[in-house]
Amino acid sequence: MPQSKFYHFTPTGLFYGLKSAEDAIEALREGGFIWLNFYNPPMQELHSLVDTMGVHPLSVEDCLDTKQIPKIEHFPNNTFIITNSFNYHDKTLSIDEVDFFIGKDFLITVSGINSEGRKPLNNIQNIIESEPGMAKSGPAFLMHKVLDYVVDEKLQAFEAIEDEMEIAEDEILDSPEKFQPTELLKLKKDLVNLRKSLFHEREILVKICRQDCPFIQDKAIFHFRDIYDHLTKFFELTETNREIATNLMELYTSMLNNRMTKMSNKTNNSVRRLTLIATIFMPLTLLASIGGMSEWTMMTGQDNWKLAYPLFLLGMMIIGLISFFLIRRMERRDITRQDDDCLLYTSPSPRDRTRSRMPSSA
Repeated sequence: MPQSKFYHFTPTGLFYGLKSAEDAIEALREGGFIWLNFYNPPMQELHSLVDTMGVHPLSVEDCLDTKQIPKIEHFPNNTFIITNSFNYHDKTLSIDEVDFFIGKDFLITVSGINSEGRKPLNNIQNIIESEPGMAKSGPAFLMHKVLDYVVDEKLQAFEAIEDEMEIAEDEILDSPEKFQPTELLKLKKDLVNLRKSLFHEREILVKICRQDCPFIQDKAIFHFRDIYDHLTKFFELTETNREIATNLMELYTSMLNNRMTKMSNKTNNSVRRLTLIATIFMPLTLLASIGGMSEWTMMTGQDNWKLAYPLFLLGMMIIGLISFFLIRRMERRDITRQDDDCLLYTSPSPRDRTRSRMPSSA
């Protein structure tokens, strides 16, 4: 189970863990700087930092309120920074707050509050313990190491969202009638939340790179510029994914409309066939009703009915065939006219327009 850990970095470059924040603060008398890495700390422990480390009470309140947007605030003896950690699991985006207090001789990180067991800084302690690198040079370099880890971990959320969009695209192309558009709308909402967080985090790095933070030395600014580049790439990736999600929604709507148009055309064809059949049988029905009259029998007489009725049936067949071929001819003429109208109103493709603008070789 993750827990809070505390470290003292000595002036000679060595560092070691301590049991409590009080022990780490006491170790500051030997020089160097300390790192207080709190994971889901009790409220009283955070409020005690107001007296022991001189942090502002409003900053402590912001730590406990996990609905804060990323920001940077400067105080006389420390700078307070709020960033976010992204986690995407089971089609659910989780945004957890990671807070930084950086001073002349200390770095305080707070994470895991209302995170439902998620561990935004779970591996960073092991990374620094095994490969401290520049982290031993001061609180600014240590904060760069931690912040760089938080930013790089965002990539996993983007990869998971991109996988979800690929699955959505396949479902739309294979069976749009079974696709649930609410999934795509949820992805767009997640991308909006990511964009909002990345926008504010990028503004934080802009202020740091402009040397607005008095506790970050000039030689450490170059390292934070690298983090700014990563955030910019993620921000652009968010914009690209939002456009893809919008295009997928348009594709889904278009394919549904095409399916509905095909069904409507099938219905129209069925009605047209029924109308054709009814039109053919209308004159035949009239003739049959005439043939069934008693007057017809009186007109043909008893001696001529054997000849009259076969001729009457033959006439009905001839009239039916003539009606059938006339209607078929009219139907084909209408279809040809519709195709010609479609050709007249078809606009050239973008590729054709591009070719038409190209100068000829002559």
